[in-house]
Amino acid sequence: MPKTETFQDLSLVSSGSHGELWRWLYTELRAAILDGRLRPGSRLPSTRSLAVQYQLSRGTVVAAFDQLQAEGYTHTEIGSGTFVASGLPDPPLSSPRTKPALTLPPSTATLSKRAIETLKGITVMPAPHSVGKAFRAYEPAIDLFPVELWARVAARVLRHAPRSLYGHGNAAGYPPLRRAIAEYIGTSRGVRCLPEQIIVTSGAQQALDLIGRFLLDPGDPVWIEDPGYPGAWQTLRATGARMIPVPVDQDGLNVVAGMKLSPRAKLAYVTPANQFPLSVTMSADRRMELLNWAVGAGAWIVEDEYDAEYRYHGRPVAALQSLDRSGSVIYVGTFTKMLFNALRLGFMVLPQRLVGAFEAARSFVDRHPPTLDQAILAEFITEGHFGHHVRRMRQTYSERMEILKESADKDLDGLLDVTAAAAGMRTVAWLKAGTSDKVAAERASQLGLEVMALSAFTFQQKQRPALILGFAGCNPDELRRGVSVLATALRGSPALR
Repeated sequence: MPKTETFQDLSLVSSGSHGELWRWLYTELRAAILDGRLRPGSRLPSTRSLAVQYQLSRGTVVAAFDQLQAEGYTHTEIGSGTFVASGLPDPPLSSPRTKPALTLPPSTATLSKRAIETLKGITVMPAPHSVGKAFRAYEPAIDLFPVELWARVAARVLRHAPRSLYGHGNAAGYPPLRRAIAEYIGTSRGVRCLPEQIIVTSGAQQALDLIGRFLLDPGDPVWIEDPGYPGAWQTLRATGARMIPVPVDQDGLNVVAGMKLSPRAKLAYVTPANQFPLSVTMSADRRMELLNWAVGAGAWIVEDEYDAEYRYHGRPVAALQSLDRSGSVIYVGTFTKMLFNALRLGFMVLPQRLVGAFEAARSFVDRHPPTLDQAILAEFITEGHFGHHVRRMRQTYSERMEILKESADKDLDGLLDVTAAAAGMRTVAWLKAGTSDKVAAERASQLGLEVMALSAFTFQQKQRPALILGFAGCNPDELRRGVSVLATALRGSPALR
């Protein structure tokens, strides 16, 4: 005797005309199960009857039933039908058809005092929806990155990767990548290290976070360049350390001034190859002064080399670490500026006595860096593609710097004196005396440019008004357009004339 269908009114809300019908039906049936209209063990209406009742194709109903079964809400008995599962998965905190069981007052839980203090003045950088915009200072030439080559290397690595690469990685980093980094920076930067001294991080910022957490105690004095990199200031300050802004002159961080301010500082953060943001190079004498101070004070030196290989006159200056025989210098590097921003991989080279502690610290933070990305980067370096790309970009950035300088000298004469950068991806453009660089930057921003005021990078030391202009990520046409718009901005504001 054939089974008869029993009409069951589930009070499903009309689908209207929006979205996929199978997903609407799935959502409504799931809600009926969660709020008890369809109880565990009860039989669902047949696909045929639901199709007729709600004027759907039977395929649409079958798709909704399949999704419910895949998520464990129902099970099918051949010849009997589809039933609500007796052991349901955990329901969500709320479903579309349920009401909260009780009303609670708003929570009074708050951020910690340390978090409130740490987060003061920090602005989250929004994700850009374009590349190559004038005068974005943190972006390499993404338009010239060899995406097809990177994709081929990635595809080959993923095809042949052993299953172990999909498991738990090495806390210190993928060994072949550590070997490749050690060989490369030894040749290009004069860094003296073994692969075991390298800890792979998720960028330079994480390296600074680890250094701050595990080398500094609350109240420890820290030398920081002034003007300098706010990311380092904020990260090291978050540990409770006491920031000591040390002035920068034409030879880099002024060690004598630092010793007057805090002779027994616990750590000094420096960018000696291409000081951020003034772009000066620390002299040889100043480097030896800094190393001698560190040994005498029992202090650490953090050397941040974020774009040191982009030097346009002569060979890149050797790393400060190459002079260190005392084990005082921690060398920090990143691939973000060398390749592309989305590649969140960096590294630090540690004195031998810190390696074990920082391997444990790296594991403490997030277990291990992304292994597959490391494997791809290791191949990219060892096959010579990384070195080739850096050499190509060095030439490209030099040409773009010259275009920016020529355009500025022509269109901004008397308004802005653009320095011809000897290294890096950005330069300093000096405004005439008495001009507000903050007002200039705001005016340029209103006209669609990305310009930073030098005063935004000063902590205590007063500087001449200037703008920071990035040029590496901008093609020649965008640089020329940017200079023209910047001229309009500077001429159009009464505060700047």
